[in-house]
Amino acid sequence: MNIEQARFNMIEQQIRPWDVLNPVVLDLLKQIKREDFVPDAYRTLAFVDMEIPLGHGANMLSPKLEARILQELAVVKTDVILEVGTGSSYLTALLAALGKYVYSVDIVAEFKTAAKAKLKSQSLRNITLETGDAAKGWSRHGKYDVIVLTGSTPILPETFINDLNPGGRLFAITGDAPAMTAQLVHCVAPGAYRTITLFETCVPPLKNALQPERFVF
Repeated sequence: MNIEQARFNMIEQQIRPWDVLNPVVLDLLKQIKREDFVPDAYRTLAFVDMEIPLGHGANMLSPKLEARILQELAVVKTDVILEVGTGSSYLTALLAALGKYVYSVDIVAEFKTAAKAKLKSQSLRNITLETGDAAKGWSRHGKYDVIVLTGSTPILPETFINDLNPGGRLFAITGDAPAMTAQLVHCVAPGAYRTITLFETCVPPLKNALQPERFVF
């Protein structure tokens, strides 16, 4: 397989058609090699438009969704970022390349161990990897400029919204399968927020995600 041709095709045939046109994002996808973060058994599928299984019920997000998340969050060099769900750590690396600092937390300790080795090889030092249950919030580092949930949640916990700095952005996929929506929440002023519905999608939920009250008859 010609890896660079496959990467080019991924960008031109999957990512651009999904309205990801930000040159900073597109250039970054060329610089940080996605195949280095894919499990060895699926390496040949690194550029395919699919979610790649990671084990423990988690998937690596599709290339176009990773790229769209980056574009919507509009990360800048002063941003302190919280990522809930380290997973493959590819999105972690992309966020770290754009922002000031990334706190990435996953409930699966194995993902943290694998991520540590992968990110070290990328010479990225502005990342703290943590193991824990952050499905309902992770306030230990104060407020953040960017928060991204890499798994879905039926209900978005208010903790995440409250942990945004003014000007901060939060990306989350909410709802139950198969009807989920990607949302971007802006903190437009202290205590004031604006939510934009971006698109429909469906990804596995975060472990222990907040559930709505469900009536049993």
